[in-house]
Amino acid sequence: MDIPDYDKALYYTLWGQWDDLLVLMVRTNDDMLSKKIQLFLNAYHYSLDEMKIMHQHDNLLYYIDHAMKYEPVVSVEV
Repeated sequence: MDIPDYDKALYYTLWGQWDDLLVLMVRTNDDMLSKKIQLFLNAYHYSLDEMKIMHQHDNLLYYIDHAMKYEPVVSVEV
């Protein structure tokens, strides 16, 4: 998973570009990101409960924030 996927997800989520977010959901290799996007878009389009929509939106943003903090360990052979 490339960091640009997280950048794109954050940008699309903050600016309300749901079509692009849907495309990213399908194309990303990060299954967790894909599921978080799916849950949010499902709530946004089909739920009448505003609290549920906000909860899924916050969950997506929290996951993106958490994933962007991850730094892979790089082993260097000497």
